[in-house]
Amino acid sequence: MRAVVTRVNEARVDIDGVNVGKIDKGFLVLLGVHKDDTDKDADYIADRICGLRVFEDENGKMNVGPKDAGAKLLIISQFTLYADCKSRRPGFTDAARPDTAIPLYEQVIAKCKEAGFEVETGQFGADMSVYSVNDGPVTIILES
Repeated sequence: MRAVVTRVNEARVDIDGVNVGKIDKGFLVLLGVHKDDTDKDADYIADRICGLRVFEDENGKMNVGPKDAGAKLLIISQFTLYADCKSRRPGFTDAARPDTAIPLYEQVIAKCKEAGFEVETGQFGADMSVYSVNDGPVTIILES
């Protein structure tokens, strides 16, 4: 599983011009599911997202976790994170098919909610417009 986590001041996702998810301070998470991922990968990624200490403390150091910073999460499915770009036309054979990816994507969301986070999402498989105002910018890539 692969997650691109960006610290944001605000982020939103629209489908067909209609807002379906919006957060202020927090993480915009683009989440890709690999064809070989399991529940263990979903739990690992959720734990890392929920514990990633990249918010500034009183000394300006990235030392505060998202919960203590009052962060919210916007989690968007992103199969293209597993693009094979050996040629100019990417292939996506390493990305999980929806029957595998959807439950694992939903598991990550559920684990983050269980950890006490307000979580917004896009819609799996939809053509989405994602907007963000990056903070820093701080962008971290997590892999299970």
